[in-house]
Amino acid sequence: QVQLVESGGGLVQAGGSLRLSCAASGRTFSSYAMGWFRQAPGKEREFVAVISRSGRITSYQDSVKGRFTISRDNAKNTVYLQMNSLKSEDTAVYSCAAAQGYSGSPSDYNYWGQGTQVTVSS
Repeated sequence: QVQLVESGGGLVQAGGSLRLSCAASGRTFSSYAMGWFRQAPGKEREFVAVISRSGRITSYQDSVKGRFTISRDNAKNTVYLQMNSLKSEDTAVYSCAAAQGYSGSPSDYNYWGQGTQVTVSS
């Protein structure tokens, strides 16, 4: 069992930055690939970024490439999402999730956090 708790969301102006954190419980954090997903009102949940167990491999949704960076610290059981040059279309609830394999599909993720709201004002 893995419990995930996100933090770092908030209100920011377009062009600004936020850093999301996701703290995981348990001793097996390094056994999971970690992903960030987001869901805007009235829209489907969508993939944002994923990082491998070691942290050496990452992948991003095209719309956030070059602006967002996913990273992890296995010693601290934490995964991060650094978000720069934020746009109004980035407004959503952002959730972290843990998966056994490296994947961008929400259905492959076993554990989910509650989410944190990110609002970008234009």
